[in-house]
Amino acid sequence: MIDVHTHTPRFRSQPKAENTTHSALWRPDQSASTAHTWDDYLAAMAGVERAICFNIASDPRQGEQDDGGLIYPARQANDDTAAFVRAHPQKMIGFLTVHPHDPGVIDEIERGTQDLGLRGIKLGPNYQNFDPLGPEAFAVFARAQELGLPILFHQGTSPVRFADLDFAHPRHIDRVATAFPDLRMILAHMGHPWQVDCFVVIRKHPNVWADISANFYRPWSYYNALRYATEWDVLHKLLFGSDYPIASPAETLANLWRVNDIVASTSLPLVPMAELEKIPERDSLALLGLA
Repeated sequence: MIDVHTHTPRFRSQPKAENTTHSALWRPDQSASTAHTWDDYLAAMAGVERAICFNIASDPRQGEQDDGGLIYPARQANDDTAAFVRAHPQKMIGFLTVHPHDPGVIDEIERGTQDLGLRGIKLGPNYQNFDPLGPEAFAVFARAQELGLPILFHQGTSPVRFADLDFAHPRHIDRVATAFPDLRMILAHMGHPWQVDCFVVIRKHPNVWADISANFYRPWSYYNALRYATEWDVLHKLLFGSDYPIASPAETLANLWRVNDIVASTSLPLVPMAELEKIPERDSLALLGLA
């Protein structure tokens, strides 16, 4: 099983209490903390063969911001990911993160790939407050395509207040994929709550996929999303991802098997289990050019 969506642990040992705050913003069924340790991460990944890890570069236009969790300056985030991957090279694949409005963005891509050995890019247009169709973003996409670096985009809603939510709408990736047809991309979270928009994009473009992370804890939405994926014939373009530490691979997998429970004893159509079983078995690394 390949987990294409996990966040690099920032702490090698248990952090101080002030850094372990739990928040109910991340998921509706329970609070979660992003202050996970190396050991926490490795325990959660026990059932995973390989995992892609990354964090999110903060916006340099706002200073050296650090939320204490997953969003902080690119250079430090990339150094952290590279250190973790070096310690576990048979298990981990690291993606770098950059901000398109950083004047040194291309240099950081070069450093992340050539010096640190990172193999893809993580971007969050609404977390980072950038227009994915702007010239700054297109410069990043062009270099990623030249270097053969897949990009994983946060797509859909988030609790970020002071950024344009539309920046993370999956419809914009249609224009990105048209401009950069050889650029491999993953649309995280099936673009929730715009899953249908996500599916028509991944259906259209051969090098664009979606991951299933961060959906199962809204079970009615999850069922509908996977039924839409069935009807749009894109179940084969869904990749397994957990969004750890917000959710673990184990609970993501367990809830994938339970997606039809919400319509038990009704006449509503089921999501075909035979196709769902292929999601965690999919060779995502080969699809992304990382095998």
